[in-house]
Amino acid sequence: MTQPSIFFEEVNERQGTFHRRTVVLGAFAGLGVTSLVARLAYLQLFETQRYEKMAVSNQFNFKLLPAPRGVIVDRNGAVLAANRPNFRLMVARDGGMDPETTLHTLAEFVPLDAVRQRRLLKDINAAPKRAPIQVMEDMSWEQFTAISVREPELPGVSADMGEVRVYPYGGAFAHVIGYVAKVNREDIAPTGPNADPIMLHPGFRIGRQGVEKAFDIDLRGKPGAEKVEVDANGRQVREDPNGDIAATPGKEIQLTLDVDVQLRAEEVFAAESGAAVVMDCRNGDILCMFSGPSFDANRFVRGLTGAEYRALSTYDHKPLFNKALTATYPPGSTFKTMVALSALENGYDPNTVHVCSGRWFFGRTWKCDQVHGAQNMHNAIATSCDIYFYQTALAIGPDKIADTARKFGLGEIFDIGIPGQKKGLVPDTAYKKRRFPKDPKWHPGETPSMGIGQGYTNLNPLQLCVMTSRIANGEKALHPRLIRSIGGVEQKSGAAWGELPVDKNHLLFVREAMAAVTTGIGTAARVSDLGLGPIKMAGKTGTAQAYSYGAGRGVHGTAGAWKLRDHAWFVAFAPYDDPRYAISVLVEHGGFGASAAAPKAREIMRTVLLKDAEVMQRVQTVTPMPPAPEESPPAVTPDPGAKV
Repeated sequence: MTQPSIFFEEVNERQGTFHRRTVVLGAFAGLGVTSLVARLAYLQLFETQRYEKMAVSNQFNFKLLPAPRGVIVDRNGAVLAANRPNFRLMVARDGGMDPETTLHTLAEFVPLDAVRQRRLLKDINAAPKRAPIQVMEDMSWEQFTAISVREPELPGVSADMGEVRVYPYGGAFAHVIGYVAKVNREDIAPTGPNADPIMLHPGFRIGRQGVEKAFDIDLRGKPGAEKVEVDANGRQVREDPNGDIAATPGKEIQLTLDVDVQLRAEEVFAAESGAAVVMDCRNGDILCMFSGPSFDANRFVRGLTGAEYRALSTYDHKPLFNKALTATYPPGSTFKTMVALSALENGYDPNTVHVCSGRWFFGRTWKCDQVHGAQNMHNAIATSCDIYFYQTALAIGPDKIADTARKFGLGEIFDIGIPGQKKGLVPDTAYKKRRFPKDPKWHPGETPSMGIGQGYTNLNPLQLCVMTSRIANGEKALHPRLIRSIGGVEQKSGAAWGELPVDKNHLLFVREAMAAVTTGIGTAARVSDLGLGPIKMAGKTGTAQAYSYGAGRGVHGTAGAWKLRDHAWFVAFAPYDDPRYAISVLVEHGGFGASAAAPKAREIMRTVLLKDAEVMQRVQTVTPMPPAPEESPPAVTPDPGAKV
């Protein structure tokens, strides 16, 4: 009876083991199924949006789009720099294309010579996969359509429409506004605004020179994106305009310049080399800053050929050089205004008489261009007598002259918003010690040259215009202002820099002497009449030696090789009795200031004054006729034969 009992116990034990294993395995399976269900529920309920985005990102892509670059306008809203549509041809390296064959095919539709193809092939192979390289811009409509209809047959090729910078007035504003160009490797920084991925976009441009460079970040704006559907290989299938991200245009930059005045300056200079700066002597606004000859900034946007750039860079008139800011020259006799003011400020009697016989001996013979005879300070300014100012400078010394000159902005760099200014030099005894350690002493024989704006003295046209503006204003230490507003935000006025620390009576004396320059015995009397009735101009001529005192030949160095001729200067303000505008004009190697620079200043100043409504009201006002004398009854001659 014991055997069946043992048998059933073994069966029961095996069944129990099986059941336990089944339960354990079932528990693990149930746990796994529960985890899977929980994970699926989590993904479905909590991660839906994430995976929807990932799925969409596989289907759609975004093409980065540069923002429209901010426009640059003049004081009256005339557009100086804007954007226009541009048909572009681009090629991106893809797995299904041969770049060399593709370029050969494209050369049948657009001009691509062998040299250009080799350069493009190098760029395409160096670029990341599917990164577009610009092959051509400014395609014609015929070229654009020819490429567009063949895009399905040309993998990696795309033709689209972007924007390109355009400068409506070409060279008139080139030195002030600058230009934009393609981004170089040197432009890309690891951090900061120049680390933005938009810089690698083939349609992006970066500012070079002038306002375009100084305010590049403000002008860039915020880029947008174009939504496109792509296939499994990342190739564009179609566009989805509803998903586009709009770009934010760059800020508008408004300048204080006046397009009419700037164009007039370009016209009067023609092919001559020089510069002109006009300022409002009430608030410091710069109405004109021209350097000539200039260049067409639009050519730099498209890209110059090697031959074009060599022609510009080797031309002796230096069209790439901003002569209004970057170049410095001896100011010549325009500096005599500072010598006169310094003398008056330091107690020099303006009635002091010096006799000009055309020559004066002080260590050596010093010359004057004419025999002026006995001169006081007023007449010496009007006739620009060198002999008078040789002796006046000796009487007061270089340090006092330099101190006065610096009060009028000479030798100073002004924050006008654009780079490239040269400080120039107003010398003094401290400068001599620093610059010439082997001969640190200021010798008396160096002072007469300073008295007529020669020697070590070197300045630029902007500084001389500031000097003239401060003389004309008589109250404020005006600073020039070029940027009127950025994105609608008004910039600091040029009149908000404090008072001019000079005796007003001394300034009045110099202004009256400058008025005499343009009338009567003055050096510019015959060439400075504005032809605007009662509106008169006061000024000062200057003729500065270019290389040495004997370099230029002829009267005032007006003959001989161009590079050896003297520089011609003229500074002025008008109207004389109510100063509103100041001007400085330099004609590089132009010879005599009165004949080369003054007529140009007159024409530019006329344009400025003709645009001023209050000045024109004075010009157009009819002068009333003087009252007629009262008529007396005619005298009656008595008739001798009449009876009384």
